[in-house]
Amino acid sequence: MSILASILVGLVAALHLYFLVLEMFLWTKPLGRKTFGNTAEFADASKVLAANQGLYNGFLVAGLVWALATQELDVAVFFLACVIVAGVYGAVTVSRRILVVQAVPALLALVAVLVSW
Repeated sequence: MSILASILVGLVAALHLYFLVLEMFLWTKPLGRKTFGNTAEFADASKVLAANQGLYNGFLVAGLVWALATQELDVAVFFLACVIVAGVYGAVTVSRRILVVQAVPALLALVAVLVSW
């Protein structure tokens, strides 16, 4: 994997680690509520669902770190594709902003990985 591809994959992993922290630990806190535009009542009512979502982001982080550690391009492609699909789905069902925040960085990383293949 090229240096650029590794950096981009690492950035996508870092983003998803941040999402994990927001969803699992900060969902009901001021930063989590502000980030997602939630009221305190909604955050309290949905905190278990958010934690579950954060856990899934952790699995994406684990896969991307695995790809970086082993330099296995097919692993990177798989997990970046998962991030892109999740980002597109989130953009369609929740907010278009998710496309920019989640799917576009993963798409850029995927292109860099494919070019370095």
